[in-house]
Amino acid sequence: MNLAAPGPLNLITDVAGLRVGQAQDDAARSGVTVIVADDRAVCAVDVRGGAPGTRETDVLAPENLVDAADAVVLSGGSVYGLAAADGVTAVLGAAGRGYRTAAIGAPVSPIVPAAILYDLGNGGAKDWGEAPPYRELGAAALRAAGTRFALGTAGAGAGAMAGGLKGGVGSVSAVSQGGFTVGAIVAVNSFGSVIAPGGRTFWAAPYEIADEFGGLGSTGLVAAPDDWGLAKGPATSALAGERTNTTIACVATDAALTPAEAKRLAIMAQDGLARAIRPAHAPFDGDIVFAFATGKRPLGERRLADVARLGALAADCLARAIARGVFEATAWPGTEAPCWRDLR
Repeated sequence: MNLAAPGPLNLITDVAGLRVGQAQDDAARSGVTVIVADDRAVCAVDVRGGAPGTRETDVLAPENLVDAADAVVLSGGSVYGLAAADGVTAVLGAAGRGYRTAAIGAPVSPIVPAAILYDLGNGGAKDWGEAPPYRELGAAALRAAGTRFALGTAGAGAGAMAGGLKGGVGSVSAVSQGGFTVGAIVAVNSFGSVIAPGGRTFWAAPYEIADEFGGLGSTGLVAAPDDWGLAKGPATSALAGERTNTTIACVATDAALTPAEAKRLAIMAQDGLARAIRPAHAPFDGDIVFAFATGKRPLGERRLADVARLGALAADCLARAIARGVFEATAWPGTEAPCWRDLR
């Protein structure tokens, strides 16, 4: 039996038709990650956290007019970060990318859904007055888009904290038995902990492939019913707090999915958060998962079975990406922010 294996880059950009760009403001300790489709792609979203911050998510509902998006934006900056999508929209629109109407001479309307995480309390320079940096960061991230990109303390994960540890951007991919490629990218800024109490074993350890986040195995995956370990709280980090969270992600596949099927992909992928973070989907998390389907490969005769397999693989990929983002994270220069690599 041939099991799924990572694609050549082990990044979401192994999904044909997708590129990723990132930009960050090191002084502000915040940044932006953009996932852009070469051609407009079917897109969906699933929101599970109790404190979400979003833009253009209602338009993605399967019953609504627009069935595809040009890019997805993941940003730090809380409500200020939503402006990152303005920069992406402006650059795409100037290039003629977007939804076209029949109106003569009217500009196109790029469809750019976005989600934000809260990194305003991480000690960076946020004294931007009336000029937050996110519009420019969004435009810069889009212009930098390619198939390779940095993991860890970069892009939307620049200012992230994962429980009591430094969070960051993680990404992985997998190629299914049927030849479909699935990928995930995530900015991990969770309230919950990504490791089991009393050690440094990732909750996502059972899903790891080829030592991509340390290769420690599953030994130590034990916790009492109410033991959250390094979740955010006064005892775990000076930067912690119940209202400073949100894990935002995008999963993708090269399969040709309908909007409703892409929605199911996003729903199933949310299980990856629960596998990798404890607890997840709390009242003060804004957990959001987008799903992109680039439509490069048709589904087979057993369509529902294919969607189920893709959804399960997307959940596994998201769990792996979460652990990889924290594994790759490093402290901000000149600080002692606690990192996974420092645990013993």
